[in-house]
Amino acid sequence: MDEQWSFVGNKRNQRWLFYAWEPRFKRVIAHAFGRRAESTLQSLLRLLEPYSFSFYCTDNWRPYTSHLPENRHVIGKLFTQRIERNNLTLRTRLKRLARKTICFSRSEELHDKVIGEFISRTHYQRV
Repeated sequence: MDEQWSFVGNKRNQRWLFYAWEPRFKRVIAHAFGRRAESTLQSLLRLLEPYSFSFYCTDNWRPYTSHLPENRHVIGKLFTQRIERNNLTLRTRLKRLARKTICFSRSEELHDKVIGEFISRTHYQRV
């Protein structure tokens, strides 16, 4: 699981994309948008309830340690190389996620729909 930020309107209005990455099939299996808060993480975890996972790999952000089972939570960079690579791919293909750009969203709704549709087409609707 990982998160990456972008903004809507200006950089003070940050918008975060939280998503779960399945390394075996190299695809996103669920995503959620919001602030970098526990509520957004909980939205993502609700989407992941139907699945069973052997372990979760995350960084050392405190809400991960409090919401994920301790015996199946791996903290560190050892298994996160592919998800970080996917972050770079998303930033390259979607200019709204780039850190320095003139292409940005003016509304949170449009921002979430554009990025969500891209993820849906590239990861959920594979043939």
